[in-house]
Amino acid sequence: MERDPLKQDICYLKGVGEKRAACYARLGITDVYSLLRHYPRDYIDYSNPVSIMEASPGETWVIRARVFKKGREQRIRKGLSVFKIFVTDDTADMTVTIFNSRFAAEALKEGESYLFYGKVTGNLLRREMNSPQVLREVRGAVMQPVYPLTDGLTNKMVSSNMEQALTFLKDGRNDYLPVDIRESYHLCGIVEALHNIHFPSSLAAQQAAKRRLAFEEFLTLQLGMSQLKLRNRKSTSVLISQPDLSPFFSSLPFELTNAQKRCIEEGLGDFESGVPMNRLLQGDVGSGKTMVAAALAYAAFSAGYQSVLMAPTEILAKQHYKTLSELLEPLGCKTVLLVGSMTAKQKAGAREALASGGAFLAVGTHALLQQSTEFQNLGFVVTDEQHRFGVAQRTRLAEKGERPHILVMSATPIPRTLALIIYGDLDVSVLDELPKGRKPVETYHIGESKRERAYGFIAKQLDKGRQAFLICPLIEENEELQLASVEEYCKKVEKVYLPGYTVGILHGKQKPAEKQKVMEDFAAGRLQVLISTTVVEVGIDVPNASVMLIENAERFGLSQLHQLRGRVGRGAEQSACILVSSHRGEENRRRLEVMCRTSDGFVIAEEDLKLRGPGDFFGERQHGLPKLKIADMVQDTRLLSEARGLAEELLAEDPQLTSPKHRGLRVLVREPFRQIPESGLH
Repeated sequence: MERDPLKQDICYLKGVGEKRAACYARLGITDVYSLLRHYPRDYIDYSNPVSIMEASPGETWVIRARVFKKGREQRIRKGLSVFKIFVTDDTADMTVTIFNSRFAAEALKEGESYLFYGKVTGNLLRREMNSPQVLREVRGAVMQPVYPLTDGLTNKMVSSNMEQALTFLKDGRNDYLPVDIRESYHLCGIVEALHNIHFPSSLAAQQAAKRRLAFEEFLTLQLGMSQLKLRNRKSTSVLISQPDLSPFFSSLPFELTNAQKRCIEEGLGDFESGVPMNRLLQGDVGSGKTMVAAALAYAAFSAGYQSVLMAPTEILAKQHYKTLSELLEPLGCKTVLLVGSMTAKQKAGAREALASGGAFLAVGTHALLQQSTEFQNLGFVVTDEQHRFGVAQRTRLAEKGERPHILVMSATPIPRTLALIIYGDLDVSVLDELPKGRKPVETYHIGESKRERAYGFIAKQLDKGRQAFLICPLIEENEELQLASVEEYCKKVEKVYLPGYTVGILHGKQKPAEKQKVMEDFAAGRLQVLISTTVVEVGIDVPNASVMLIENAERFGLSQLHQLRGRVGRGAEQSACILVSSHRGEENRRRLEVMCRTSDGFVIAEEDLKLRGPGDFFGERQHGLPKLKIADMVQDTRLLSEARGLAEELLAEDPQLTSPKHRGLRVLVREPFRQIPESGLH
């Protein structure tokens, strides 16, 4: 059988030895196929050069000019030589400076015209350009690709290797999208698409190529997620049929919201379906996700099954343990805690109760994952703030039972367009209603001039016995500077803004035990004010905290601001969030107005998506899904909708894509989903 030329090792290309191959490997490129799928992040458009006079200093331009004089090499110091090239376009002159490259300087011939691309400096009378990219008069391609790079690779190297890689494409035989799909959706062929995404002959050609490749990417992701869903739908022996939840409901000191009741019903439907639940419970901060998990854990207990809830931090695990044990133990459901700070004797006691079946609910952190933690009859697994756990961790927890039901909870509102991509393998339940009595947090945007007034308001709250959060932004570039500035800020708060109150500080340089102590002191009311450098630990629940002030609010994304705001407003008192920002930009004003206008996390997430693009709503990508390389969920929403509709049609006709005409689609889906664990994305 003839070997696929696109699967040739990257070293097969001219100029790629072991050293360059190692650089490519850092970008995930190992063969010709993966190189061809390494798309440009931008283009230099040489089709519309400006004159030297039009090129305003401080910006990047393409300028067509003729070389009229070349200066001699100037040696500035050892290891640094400079070449000055003087160019003109008959409207004005410009000095081009080339550093340490005799070859590049000698390649420019007097009397000949070139296109120079780079940042223009100087003033109205004198223009300069340092280290430009230079192109001879354009023939053919007018848009030059700019690639994502790593140390050891230059744009010129990648472009050269890409030109050779494109010669491996043979008359469309590697086009995995069936002809009928391409025709129905007016998509160009793969050869044309790859040529025009890397070296487009025009903007229209590049856009047609991007449309084809983005559609293919969306379709692949939709099909792959549906395949995962099918893979997770194997039967389970954990059947919990029509449990009597009346003892649980009658023990509650409050009435559940309609949204909570609906989500419980959806979970109970999964319990008796014969296949494992694989459900996301998504709800805004304070919407009552824990009560839904508690009801389902009680249902599992009533059928003789054990449950486990894993939280990302000890303080959150302890809060869940307190809530759940007070609720479920009076109903006979013994609950144990398992966290790292417990003594060996305490851990051994908890593990013994789980292994023997004496305990029906375990609440804890990563300690639950240890091999020594065993269950007698695990039927229900819950992970809280699920994006904080990797796929492998969630899978290990599930493997402690025989295909148990799995519920993942998240208080991070995800825009619905994004949720369809990220959680395509999960059934989704949404808590879209706050419990009765919860008051929305009043939010204000103030400038520097109102700072003293804001601290006066905080002092009044503290005098009433309340507590406050003060949040400083993360200065990523310099940890030492960040620490110094936060400690300086803390001193100012203690001496100037809020003298006489007890203040604690939380920052990234503290040891875990120290962080834990500060958070526990604040939760217990021993500290009145908590200053935090980073996002306050997910889920720290201090109902007595009624005010939050966020410094330099423009440095946070909207979803992040919403998460921070969710730390207050958890008690009966009216709470407030004060966004301090003196940034005068129109976009910043619009963003912060959204925060003041609504407390609906889903509305905010949609606005965040529009304003800053998909980015990464979770910081580190831990959900384990293939990363979109070219499709854009904000710009390409119509394309996403078309691909989703097609995926549904294809799977209705051929759920496993086993038909010969879908062979190419199977190849497309297999490639990006190869790394997903067999048990799927829990």
